[in-house]
Parts: sequence; structure tokens; C-alpha cells
Amino acid sequence: MNAHQPAQTSAEWFKSSYSSNNGACVEASRSEHGMAFRDSKNAAGPSLAFSAATARSFIDGVKTGQFTPSS
Repeated sequence: MNAHQPAQTSAEWFKSSYSSNNGACVEASRSEHGMAFRDSKNAAGPSLAFSAATARSFIDGVKTGQFTPSS
């Protein structure tokens, strides 16, 4: 994982399909090196960059509920 400051301004960012309309949005960007994620409310702020394999593993974990807090 790499933290970038400021966010990758030349990248094409898109809103995550998991983002809600309540302002809690995550944007993602693909590159030849993997994926980066940032807070849509702070586009000039930091982003987190991951290799393609790490990003895929994280996304698969989100889809299967691996990061859902237990009640």
C-alpha cells in the first residue's frame, strides 16, 4: 500500500458503486500498477494505492462481507 499526497490528479476517478448518496463516497482510479482510492469530499487530499492483486483481494473481501462488523 502506498499513500499519495496529493491525490493523483491526472488519473480518471470514478465513484464506487458501493458509495451511498449521503456524502460518504469513495472514488477509485485504475492504472497499469493497480488501483487507488480517495475520499470524494477531499479530491485534493491523499489517496491510497494498491497493487492489482491487493486491490482485487480487498474488493472480494468487501463483496463477501469480510469487513462487516459483527453485531
